[in-house]
Amino acid sequence: MAPTKLTEAQIQHYHQHGYLVIEAFMARELGEQLMHRAAELIEDFQPSKHPSIFTTNEQTRTSDDYFLASGDNISFFFEADAFTEDASADQQLVRPKAESINKLGHAMHLLDPVYKDVIDSLSLPKLAQQLGLQQPRPLQSMHIFKQPYIGGEVGLHQDSTFLYTQPLSCMGLWFALEDADRHNGCLQALPGGHTLPLKQRFRRLEAGGTTMDILDDSAWPEEPLTMLEVPAGSLVILHGQLPHYSAANTSARSRQAFTLHYVDGACDYPADNWLRTQMV
Repeated sequence: MAPTKLTEAQIQHYHQHGYLVIEAFMARELGEQLMHRAAELIEDFQPSKHPSIFTTNEQTRTSDDYFLASGDNISFFFEADAFTEDASADQQLVRPKAESINKLGHAMHLLDPVYKDVIDSLSLPKLAQQLGLQQPRPLQSMHIFKQPYIGGEVGLHQDSTFLYTQPLSCMGLWFALEDADRHNGCLQALPGGHTLPLKQRFRRLEAGGTTMDILDDSAWPEEPLTMLEVPAGSLVILHGQLPHYSAANTSARSRQAFTLHYVDGACDYPADNWLRTQMV
């Protein structure tokens, strides 16, 4: 059973470093349920001729209608290297569909009963409250695959860039469904970096599409990132301002993870946030 009571040392670690690792948080059978359900959803999914490709290194590519509507749908996003490079022809997968998906999102916790049941069994709002959220509200969830050989790099970023509240309140819960290490693209974080100002904000434009506002153009500190190598079943809790990163997966192993982001319902969630979904 997942622990619902954090120790004072765990709470202090989170506030000091901006992250907290709890190993053996999720029973492996629960993680296997999520991976099995994801495989079923992908099997039933029929890609369009113009599939949505996800990359955090070029946000303008993710501003299509499919991406922006993904708060109300179970949506499928492909790895950038999953297709042929011939731009003049219809894009063709170069590997099986199940080995090409980057992630499912962005409301798995609301729209799929298997994900909802697993999440509801973990008493996650109690953890978020102990770490400072007054009214934890689940806002965004994703099943991330980090596919073997083609799982893309996720550049250094702060989650509050994409899930912005006033005042800032985003908190990410990252569940390792498979072992994550430096070879298959584990999380890396800048300890204490959550005390830095928010660098950017990703938002919708009134005329359509999105933009990335620069809030602070100072350089990231030149400090080494900490490798968050964790076994399957671990939970990594990330402060919304903590800079974190994951390298490309060049190994033969996937690195499946499930993420759920909370914001504080006591804070204002501006209407120009890219993600428009009902908080429950």
